[in-house]
Amino acid sequence: MSVLDEQSIFTTMRQNGPFAVTDNISLHTPFSQRDWVHALRADEVQTSKYRAIRSQIFNLLNVNQFSDINDLIEDKKLRDEHRIQAHLLLGNLFNIDAGPRETSIKLSEFSTTADSVIDYLRNKVLATHAAHIEISNEVSAINDPVDLLLLFFDNRYHKKVRFEAKRKLVLMNLAGAIDQQERRVDIEVRFAEFINFLNDHAWSPGLKRGEHQLAYLLSEHADNDYACQKVDVIDSATATTLTLAPNQRLTLLKRRLFRSGTKEIPIYVSVRKKNSAAKVIKLLRKNEKNPVVAVDDELGLMAVLDSRNDVKRFVEHLGESAARAGILMTLEDISDTLTGGSYAAQSTGSSSATAMLKFFARLGDTRVEFIIHTNQSYLDYHLRHGVSHDEYEVRRLFDSGVAEFLFPEDIYQLDMTEIRQQQMERFRQRDV
Repeated sequence: MSVLDEQSIFTTMRQNGPFAVTDNISLHTPFSQRDWVHALRADEVQTSKYRAIRSQIFNLLNVNQFSDINDLIEDKKLRDEHRIQAHLLLGNLFNIDAGPRETSIKLSEFSTTADSVIDYLRNKVLATHAAHIEISNEVSAINDPVDLLLLFFDNRYHKKVRFEAKRKLVLMNLAGAIDQQERRVDIEVRFAEFINFLNDHAWSPGLKRGEHQLAYLLSEHADNDYACQKVDVIDSATATTLTLAPNQRLTLLKRRLFRSGTKEIPIYVSVRKKNSAAKVIKLLRKNEKNPVVAVDDELGLMAVLDSRNDVKRFVEHLGESAARAGILMTLEDISDTLTGGSYAAQSTGSSSATAMLKFFARLGDTRVEFIIHTNQSYLDYHLRHGVSHDEYEVRRLFDSGVAEFLFPEDIYQLDMTEIRQQQMERFRQRDV
């Protein structure tokens, strides 16, 4: 289900819905003059959603009707009085067990996360249109949800500014839900414990903690889709003497070691904790407000090894390392396409040609997503046309409707279908 369709749970963001942002707004009749009223009355579900959101607005601002909002816009003292009640309600909503100052600080953190969602897209997937989608100064300067909500109803502000205020509120709400979940499961503690587990039990004692060995992948790629056809591991000294031929690439890997029997096996490892902005985007893609349901990969590890046999040894080594630590490691949702076959792509934008070993490892009460590659599949994951992760990010952002959701055409005058194709071509040209 697209985040844009009529069944989307993000009712307030639809530009063809009851809370669409238009050129002008009147607090005496903010919505009733629109043609959608007749359709709204004919759809009981949409009517119920509208009434629920309207009630939330009135409760948060402590008003009885839309026309009362103008008093808060014009009277700062009254607005600050109502802010106290709003912060109390929001603190209870997100289980912020703290005083007014701490609650205000936490809400500011949610605001920072909301802004970072747009900044992330400006810096990567939509970098070529960064100037078009930059947040308005008036909105980026506001961290308080009461002020953002009042800005949305303030006709002195331009349509784009009022839309961005509403969008920021929606993103802040998701950021708050994510923060609440992270505090509930102590995600920071679990991340540190996972790193310590790897250092104490998985990596070879022959290297100091954090120590790496440098290696380079010298690869050759196909003309048509830049698939990796051959790859060799070379050392730094050899790499400095090379002159690359067309369709050759040199990729640096900083590798650790793990011990399998008497053999030390090199492995490149990237351990990550998904940041809040990435989680917000995932909730939007999944058309979901509950991070417990949609974000199942908070902790993750990507590993790259020289061969399929080394991959098998590493998986066995993980289980043995966990046992030494007194933990029974169980593997869940296993998908293995390193030896052929197609990936059962379920997420929007995924490619069935992706080669990797993917599973979730449950270590005690911690669940970690593992993605394991050989050198060849790792290079395809970054460079092969139709498979690369950069292309995947483009496809899932646009095909899920999130790009249009965040930057509707009637606000930003951007054709997302055209931009999608441009971005796909841009990432492919970078790889040749």
